[in-house]
Amino acid sequence: MAKPDNRADNKIHLQQHIENTQANLQEAESYLDEHANEISADEKGIIEAKNQRRKESIQEFQAEKQDEADQ
Repeated sequence: MAKPDNRADNKIHLQQHIENTQANLQEAESYLDEHANEISADEKGIIEAKNQRRKESIQEFQAEKQDEADQ
């Protein structure tokens, strides 16, 4: 039997996702600041692209959290 859809804690989980993603973003930005001269342009580009996706994810999590609050 399938478990019932319990959305009671979605806002909490979304906030945790936001905080974790922000921490990862900040860590990657710090890494770039400290090691920009030591890494290849390709690696730098990969990290920057991943950070862009993280920023987009944060916005999506925030929008989803707002949708949950509106319900």
